[in-house]
Amino acid sequence: MLSHLHIKNYALIEDLQVDFNSGLTTITGETGAGKSILLGGLSLVLGKRIDLSNIKNPSKKSIIECVFQLEIYNLQSFFQTHDLEYEPETIIRREVLPSGKSRAFVNDSPVKLDLLQALGRRLVDIHSQHETLSLTQDAFQFQIIDALGKTTALVKDYSDFLSKNKALQKEITALELQKQQSKNEYDYHSFLRLELEDSKVLNLDFEALESDYNTLSNLEAVQSELEFASQSLNADDIGINAHLLALKQRFQKLGTISSKYHSISERLNSISIELHDISSDIDTELNSLDPDPNRLSNIETQLKKVHDLFNKHNVNSTDALNEVYKALQFKTAQLGDYEARLNALNISLNENTEKLKLTADKITKKRQAILPKLKSELEILLQQLGMPHSKFKINITPSESFLSNGKDCLSFLLQANKGGQFLALKKGASGGELSRIMLAVKFILSKHQQLPTIMFDEIDTGVSGEISNKMASIMQEMSRYMQVFTITHLPQIAAKGDAHFKVFKTEKNNSTITKLKPLSSEERLEEIAQMLGGLNLTASAKAHAKQLLN
Repeated sequence: MLSHLHIKNYALIEDLQVDFNSGLTTITGETGAGKSILLGGLSLVLGKRIDLSNIKNPSKKSIIECVFQLEIYNLQSFFQTHDLEYEPETIIRREVLPSGKSRAFVNDSPVKLDLLQALGRRLVDIHSQHETLSLTQDAFQFQIIDALGKTTALVKDYSDFLSKNKALQKEITALELQKQQSKNEYDYHSFLRLELEDSKVLNLDFEALESDYNTLSNLEAVQSELEFASQSLNADDIGINAHLLALKQRFQKLGTISSKYHSISERLNSISIELHDISSDIDTELNSLDPDPNRLSNIETQLKKVHDLFNKHNVNSTDALNEVYKALQFKTAQLGDYEARLNALNISLNENTEKLKLTADKITKKRQAILPKLKSELEILLQQLGMPHSKFKINITPSESFLSNGKDCLSFLLQANKGGQFLALKKGASGGELSRIMLAVKFILSKHQQLPTIMFDEIDTGVSGEISNKMASIMQEMSRYMQVFTITHLPQIAAKGDAHFKVFKTEKNNSTITKLKPLSSEERLEEIAQMLGGLNLTASAKAHAKQLLN
């Protein structure tokens, strides 16, 4: 329930604060007094986008604030889901800064515009002529049927199944494409894999092979250098080993004279051992040198094969070539994997489609079950609202495909006049008739579900007399279940309100401002009398007004 409204620096409103109660609140005022400004300000706090031209003084901050009593709305889970602090008395505030930027707050927590809109839809239903046109749209008609048939939760389940179906179908299509691409590339990848296997280079010691190649390519130079080294070490009398042996013997003698030469003797002995090992390795290398030209040719062939494969796969090592081979193994094995994955996805799709069908069937049955009662209630209400010969048809026909909210095609058909044709609402109902149908729909809904605060913006346009009395009675009945506001130009409706407010313009500091005030009993009597007879109050107008109020 909306309990307080504060609008500051918006359009013609300088600073307005007003309290509201439950029941039916009527708002009246002359044309142009600013009734639409009130709805405009309220719409902003409910998430509507801002038109900066409506800010009264652009150099100052504009504020629109509402206080709502939330006890009956069961919104705790909504607040929890969106990480908002829940308070039974919740304050929603919208600010427009001089910079043109806008901010929104729920219980002083900043929120984004889409969240403000989502909360606003749960708190206030502003019924204008624009919303009346929505009555002709399928989406709104389904909302009516699903609210009365209590299928909203089922429709949510259906929507989840439908989303999953679409996701599975998308995944299957993408995988089928990948499979086809993989199939097209399979032969090529298989050829590359087999080529690497047949080359026998994957386990090759490439560095050792290159070393052998370099040695064999320079055999004479290597042999010459090794022979020189061997001769330098082992030549009789003049070789390094011969000189080292002589040194060892001399220091062994010195060691018998003084122990301080013993360590030098041991070091010379270690050097001698190392040189003998080196000499042995050199001789081994010399003996291993093989001038066989066939071996060199084989190594050259192997190296060329390796380098060709390096270039082909854009790598520079056998380790990298092995990674290429593993990737090719994966790609050639993947074709079978695609089949398994596609099979699993198709099983999931079939299972989910079955759930989708069952849920759609349940929705259809519940929708069809509510139609006779809805048709009957609508016709009774419309007869009371000045459409005595109107008849309704609500048709549900099956669809071959899964639609956004079921497998049903829905049509609301109206026979406005006796003997006339049944036509779709957009063709068969005038603006005034649509307003009355919408009022009837809202009235029926108010008895079956907890609706938010509703505001009727001149829903009585084009009606008068007894019809307006019945409209007022319907709104009064609705106010037993919910808070109802109506902006009206009809005295019959204004008189039915539990509270009556007047919108008016006044002058302040050479500026026109809009104000809203609650009317006392006497002020209300005068306002309704003026609505009946004009500014010149007559005794008969006052008497008629008193009769309406009583």
